[in-house]
Amino acid sequence: MKTATKTLDFPGITIHTNVSTPRLVEASLRRGEGMLAANGALCCDTGERTGRSPNDKFVEDTPTVHDAIAWGNVNRPISPENFAKIEALATAYMSEKDELFRFNGYAGADERYRLNVSVVTEEAWQSLFAATMFIPSGVDEGFSPDWTIIDACNLRIEDYESLGLDSDICIIQSMEQKKVIICGTRYAGEIKKSIFFAMNFDMTEVEVFPMHCSANVDKDDASNVALFFGLSGTGKTTLSADPARPLIGDDEHGWSNDGIFNFEGGCYAKCIKLSKEGEPQIWDAIKFGSVLENVVLDEDSRIPDYDDASKTENTRVAYPVDYIPDAIIPSVCGHPKNVIFLTADAFGVLPPVSKLTSEQAMYYFINGYTSKLAGTEAGITEPQPNFSPCFGGPFLPRKPMDYAKWLARRVEEQDAHVWLLNTGWTGGGYGTGSRFKLAWTRAFVTAILDGSLSNSEFVPHDIFGLHIPTSAPNVPSEVLDPCKTWKDKDAYMVTAKELANKFRANDQKYDMDEAVRSAGPNT
Repeated sequence: MKTATKTLDFPGITIHTNVSTPRLVEASLRRGEGMLAANGALCCDTGERTGRSPNDKFVEDTPTVHDAIAWGNVNRPISPENFAKIEALATAYMSEKDELFRFNGYAGADERYRLNVSVVTEEAWQSLFAATMFIPSGVDEGFSPDWTIIDACNLRIEDYESLGLDSDICIIQSMEQKKVIICGTRYAGEIKKSIFFAMNFDMTEVEVFPMHCSANVDKDDASNVALFFGLSGTGKTTLSADPARPLIGDDEHGWSNDGIFNFEGGCYAKCIKLSKEGEPQIWDAIKFGSVLENVVLDEDSRIPDYDDASKTENTRVAYPVDYIPDAIIPSVCGHPKNVIFLTADAFGVLPPVSKLTSEQAMYYFINGYTSKLAGTEAGITEPQPNFSPCFGGPFLPRKPMDYAKWLARRVEEQDAHVWLLNTGWTGGGYGTGSRFKLAWTRAFVTAILDGSLSNSEFVPHDIFGLHIPTSAPNVPSEVLDPCKTWKDKDAYMVTAKELANKFRANDQKYDMDEAVRSAGPNT
């Protein structure tokens, strides 16, 4: 179904195409869009929206794609008529500008599967963001895009209700026309995620399993590839940034018949509480050519304060993947030996590490569990379970079970090991217990990837059935069984059963095989 779109032209307007990083930084500073931080990064504010706007995302509903889309709270329809009207508003708005910026590049490091992407923005820094997150084409003339994005980030839609929208902000996407229109939000992550959404639709048609995961490979063993699945805040970017394991990518990948390839040309890491000691590779990647979002700068020194969440907890930095030392370029590698699911369980119930059977792998993949913490979203006053299918629900145009079957197929083909790694709380839930030490989490990862953890003896968890190792290198054995870390063992069992019930309530949304459903927790 892949069909190229036309290159957008705006007669009479200067369109800067594939501008160099220094010129984009200069243009952004000249236009008052950002400030240069002391470390050389361009620091920009995204205004009202400091994260994605899922309630303002719509997919064009056409007969060609209707049956392929998993319609619901995530994928909400917009009519072709309203799509066309909004596109016309955005095009007219952009046509009034003195200058625009266009980035032409690729999504997909494997040339056999990549998509040509053209991003037209009204702000220079967002073009730099696109140039950072995608793979530059080096082509100014004759570029034929598969997907086109119009980012009218400062356009608010008047009379939005008549156009089928819920607010004056929108992100609308047409799988048939291969277009994305962004209006009213300056959060640059919408650019990145709309193309991930596109890849999640298009790649399955060419036998590629699209995944919301990071990937790295052993420096001395090219066959030792690892994938890290996880929602925001679980450690996906942090754990894949390892000096001993060159990075393939930190967020979005495809798994073809030949191996893994990165969808992107850059990384988009959270900055909140970033430190040189805790995440030295990410810290050093923040320099000229990277883009900071909503990070507070000291007024005099312009030194970033990564502990300051006054603008948002979702502070971000975008930087080219080759800013990470020894990153693999082009970002392709072989098949993974280990697949790691990351969860940050704020209830202190799940073990820090466990090995999954093939049926458990499908079950925990389709549920995609982590926790939301108090204060991270309006209205959340205590930890809440967050289930996001396939660890990427907002980015899945197709039915989640389609992607779960792809996981099962690829894991079986390659005889890969699948693990559940809890980076959340131990000794009690959030507010009572403590978060697992990053050093322990890294020790688990090391033991998984060097094969030593597979040699441990495993025992099943009483409620969740997860296979827990009885010992692990460089980690105290008493923390491996979560029940033993709680002073009140009865309270642990009550909390564990409550979480198990939430899993069971969530899994009713999906048409699972009975063997997969049976791999879930006992209630």
